[in-house]
Amino acid sequence: MSGFSRTTVDRFLIIRLGSLGDVIHGIPTAAALRAHYPQARIDWLVDPRYVELLDLVESLDSRIPFDPRQLTGGGPARATLRDLRTMQYDAVIDLQGLLKSAVIARLVAGKRTIGFPRRHLREPLARLFYTDTPDPGDAPHVINKNLQLLSAVGIANAAVHFPIRIPRLSPAEITSGRYAMINPGAAWPNKRWPPERFGAVAAAMQRELGLRSVVMWGPGEEALAAAVVGASQGAADHAPRTRIADLVALSRDARVMISGDTGPLHIAGAVGTPLVALFGPTSPERNGPWSPRDVVISSGSQCACFYERRCRKSTPCINDITVEQVVDGVRRCLTAHG
Repeated sequence: MSGFSRTTVDRFLIIRLGSLGDVIHGIPTAAALRAHYPQARIDWLVDPRYVELLDLVESLDSRIPFDPRQLTGGGPARATLRDLRTMQYDAVIDLQGLLKSAVIARLVAGKRTIGFPRRHLREPLARLFYTDTPDPGDAPHVINKNLQLLSAVGIANAAVHFPIRIPRLSPAEITSGRYAMINPGAAWPNKRWPPERFGAVAAAMQRELGLRSVVMWGPGEEALAAAVVGASQGAADHAPRTRIADLVALSRDARVMISGDTGPLHIAGAVGTPLVALFGPTSPERNGPWSPRDVVISSGSQCACFYERRCRKSTPCINDITVEQVVDGVRRCLTAHG
């Protein structure tokens, strides 16, 4: 802990720019800092697209939009860095673990720059820019790895907590009554389960459980959502365009969320929604649901493109997951959550 005294620490900066799911996985770190240093200033440097999410996080003082692409040519990111240096942070905590985030963390010129040790970094050169690199040990999930970094500031065994304010839905009501959420999209093509199978699951949930489904979609995914609705035998509705805040509110009231490894899945998990998570080229132990009551269905053990954005095979490994497995997963998940 290098003599880190609770009485002398009052300014923290978290750096986790993206993606959406990774930002969500960083929220317990901010919550733990607030619990142990209730009077401290806690700021977060984040991609502008995710400021809306962090606006709902009650542990933070400031959400600072930052796009590294604007560092060149005297862009606004340079001015942001100048302003951050004047804050004289006691600790800058880099949860991203990339070379660019490590450089940014060091440029902030805090008293200490905290990051992961070399063996936990995708880009090992990032280690050169940290003053403190506590070892997260064998903690499998990224949430727990993040929390272990806080040992450098005197915090141990922190609980996983998501202090997220649940907003009211926007005036246009999306659904009412009991419903399931289906999210067929993902940034990586090989994380997407076929839309006709999602539609078949929606039909089964309506038939067996009396649950209608709301199909979510993000930018460029409207046609994908329409394909799920079209295959659902009338059991699913196409959601309108939603903000992140709407997604938080919808997730909180849903009976279950079925999704691949992507941001909306992790939003739902953070607000306590029962999850049925479909995993292909990523590890559920590292990125999956953290509640033991949630259900994970993974084809990762057979995956030839683990943590690669595109599948090397003609058919993505996630397609090995069957409709029957997912419908059974929904039953098991609802039973576990009561």
